[in-house]
Amino acid sequence: MPLATLIRRSSLPCPQVGVDQALSLLQTHYGLSGSLKALGSQQDCNLLLDTGTRRYVLKICHGDYSTLELAAQHAALEHLSGRPGMRVPAVISALNGEQLLSLELAGQAVHVRLLEFIDGQSLGNAGYLGLEVVTALGELCARVDLALQDFSHPGLERILQWDPRHANALARHLLPVIEDGDERVCLREAVEQARQRLTPLIPALALQAVHLDITEHNVVWARDGQRHWQMQGLIDFGDLLTTWRVADLSVTCAALLHHAEGDPLYILPAIRAYHALNPLRVEELKALWPLIVARATVLVLSSEQQASVEPGNHYIQANLEGEWAIFDVATSVPMALMEAAILAAVGVAIERLPQPAWRPLLPSLAGQGFCSVDLGVLSEHFEAGNWEQDGIDERLLALTARQVGLAASRYGEYRLSRTLPDSAREPDTFALHVELHMPAGTPLHAPLDATLRQTADAALVLVGESFSLRLWGVNSTLPCATSLSAGQLLGTCDGILLLQLCSEPGINAPLFATPGWAAAWRHLCPSPAGLLGFACDAAPLPDPAALLARRDASFARSQKHYYQAPPQIERGWRNHLIDMQGRSYLDMLNNVAVLGHGHPRMAREAARQWSMLNTNSRFHYAAIAEFSERLLKLAPPGMDRVFLVNSGTEANDLAIRLAWAFSGGRDMLSVLEAYHGWSVATDAISTSIADNPQALTTRPDWVHPVTAPNTYRGPFRGPASTADYVRDVEQTLARLDEQGRQVAGFICEPVYGNAGGIPLPPGYLQQVYQQVRERGGVTIADEVQVGYGRLGEYFWGFEEQGVVPDIITLAKGMGNGHPLGAVITRREIAEALEAEGYFFSSAGGSPVSCRIGMAVLDVLEQEKLWDNARTTGAHFKARLQALTDKHPLVGAVHGMGFYLGVELVRDPQTLEPASEETAYLCDRLRELGIFMQPTGDYLNILKIKPPMCTTRQSVDFFVDSVSRVLRELE
Repeated sequence: MPLATLIRRSSLPCPQVGVDQALSLLQTHYGLSGSLKALGSQQDCNLLLDTGTRRYVLKICHGDYSTLELAAQHAALEHLSGRPGMRVPAVISALNGEQLLSLELAGQAVHVRLLEFIDGQSLGNAGYLGLEVVTALGELCARVDLALQDFSHPGLERILQWDPRHANALARHLLPVIEDGDERVCLREAVEQARQRLTPLIPALALQAVHLDITEHNVVWARDGQRHWQMQGLIDFGDLLTTWRVADLSVTCAALLHHAEGDPLYILPAIRAYHALNPLRVEELKALWPLIVARATVLVLSSEQQASVEPGNHYIQANLEGEWAIFDVATSVPMALMEAAILAAVGVAIERLPQPAWRPLLPSLAGQGFCSVDLGVLSEHFEAGNWEQDGIDERLLALTARQVGLAASRYGEYRLSRTLPDSAREPDTFALHVELHMPAGTPLHAPLDATLRQTADAALVLVGESFSLRLWGVNSTLPCATSLSAGQLLGTCDGILLLQLCSEPGINAPLFATPGWAAAWRHLCPSPAGLLGFACDAAPLPDPAALLARRDASFARSQKHYYQAPPQIERGWRNHLIDMQGRSYLDMLNNVAVLGHGHPRMAREAARQWSMLNTNSRFHYAAIAEFSERLLKLAPPGMDRVFLVNSGTEANDLAIRLAWAFSGGRDMLSVLEAYHGWSVATDAISTSIADNPQALTTRPDWVHPVTAPNTYRGPFRGPASTADYVRDVEQTLARLDEQGRQVAGFICEPVYGNAGGIPLPPGYLQQVYQQVRERGGVTIADEVQVGYGRLGEYFWGFEEQGVVPDIITLAKGMGNGHPLGAVITRREIAEALEAEGYFFSSAGGSPVSCRIGMAVLDVLEQEKLWDNARTTGAHFKARLQALTDKHPLVGAVHGMGFYLGVELVRDPQTLEPASEETAYLCDRLRELGIFMQPTGDYLNILKIKPPMCTTRQSVDFFVDSVSRVLRELE
């Protein structure tokens, strides 16, 4: 290889071309004029020309570049032009008909080209890039490579510093540019490890023409109508050449590492997308990560070299920090580990090394069985949050050993004790080792021929021919470097033994891996079941996609689930939900679990009452009277009757029946954009198009929706809008009067729930209630979502309006997840229903429901959860309101206590809903460990209604995460 040529060209300075020179050149050779703007480049002078009607890119490169190479680029652009889903810039011919001009400017030999400008933007300076962008880059890379498979040109056989075939030679030459000795060693070791891993794979690597720079910098993007990033075109063919096909994908992946936030697995969607369209050979997949490491090394060295040649080139200086970041991520994991992760990601079976014929490690325990202890997410050993206690796993193992003699943990188990509440980081829950508890002094013998090593963390390492075995808890007098024969005595166990196998030499494997890395680490650190001689593996987890398919096949699909690919949630604790891999999600939308998940009082109360009696409310038992009395103590004076039901829907349905029976009329007034339930009657009065897109066109004639009193987005804005909204109610009632129709009632949430907890305009309910009552109608306060202390400042939402309704409906938090609701009213209204027959709800007033309902009230008081809703809720709202000054998308913050709303808008004047941004925000929050869903008719509101035990720590984690994602969107 002509290394001298490669090195000389890697150090060429960028041509120095002034604006006047460039304008003169454009006028003389292209007949064009306009304004010029410099575009960044490492070795070319790129200028954006805006003529007022069209825009172009003027590209001026050093004269040392071959015209044949530039002609190859033009030919490739022609070859790709017009292909579906792939736009590339056209080359603009000069006045003399030539596409390439070789000129001399101020004594510099240069080559000049003019290209079409593709409108859009680069995402090179963006922070986090979402899954859609990462996947799109992988797909584009595959399509370009497929299109270039049959492209050839003499100019492709060129020498280029970015060609990975020259990476090792170029890196060795450029290393002296690095002044820091430690940095120089890191770079040297990285490129050498990449060379060693790559060399045996080279014969199988396919050669073809490649772009070699398909990155977020060279793809032009624009948002579509749904605010998703769409590719507009691919630019900059300056690195086009013939080299290994997989090199193209390696460049794309290396660039993505700049956005990976330290996680190498971030690139896997791009690899999957490429492989799905343009399948790679196994050898190419194995070569991918070494190529990425080599690319990262050359990026750093090349930029450092160029910065030394051109210290004033700000483009180079700005890129250096990012290229070092790419290198740091690329060298943060062993190459063998990332190879395994890539193969697993595309579904390629990973060849496993056969384990040797092990000799007994614990021969004195032969025939004695170890009892495996379940430490996973569903373990019955865990309750009431005891898994949060330090050392809980070891104590459970020790307890089992005392009871049965020998105890063992399970390899490949996702440990619940290692979950991380309020953390965006995926927890390392997957056990790559086994922990044995046995009598102290038990002798251990070498299970294979090996050399003895010791580690800094007090482990003994038996290094064999193909496997190493790490042991913790061994008392041994053997010196380091001792050669051991299989069966030789190692020492004795001090009572607890940890052991781990590893098939890759020189790797210091962790004891636990994150779920994302589990498959890769499992390949490098296989199960020691064959070594131990008993089944020590945890059962594999069920496939969540298969489980979702079973749900869709049997569970009516109109009953939707959160998220397109939801995590499988099987455990909860306080204000967190936990998936099967031990990932903890902050629950910010579950107002059903008012006390929090997994509350031990609820479990005890339900179990005790179930063990004695559970029946319907027609039987005589104490709990129904006790619970009804306690509910009436919470209600305003004058309310003296309770109906117990099993849901908010049933409560509102019953309230409508009561209004009909008491008033003698049928006509109900409800508020637009509201949701009250799913039964025939409650669906009729629900007008939220977010819940039912046909809501506004399918109302029966007895339902009369009135304008939503939304003081932020409605037709009348601000606190002075009361009269305007009341006027609409007056007009509706007047029409009913003219028609001789008896109004039955008016139902409304006292705090406007679906809009995110907006308070009604001052005095609204006072005036509306008065007008309805004057006509013999009944007023219903739907407190299902907003009542029961959730607002913090008020126990009932109607208290903020200074009114007392005729009927209160409630549910949700009453049972902390148990089906329980209630209607509270006055005797004369309750008894009006008797003329239509009896009423009872089997589950609502059952002994179990009543006992649970009273227990909820006890815990609310004992744990001061109402106080917490007030104090922590005030902190919550203040932190959310601060976002309005930091992020333009945050239009307003509504609500109080633990019923809050954040409304996202694109324009603070028009209030254009930021619906797509809200959807992205919720999906991204799930990736960060938070459950949140959009609401409102435009799905642009975060309706925040967490369990009332939510802490300040959780609040701060949520707000910080929202701010983080909003920065990504901006």
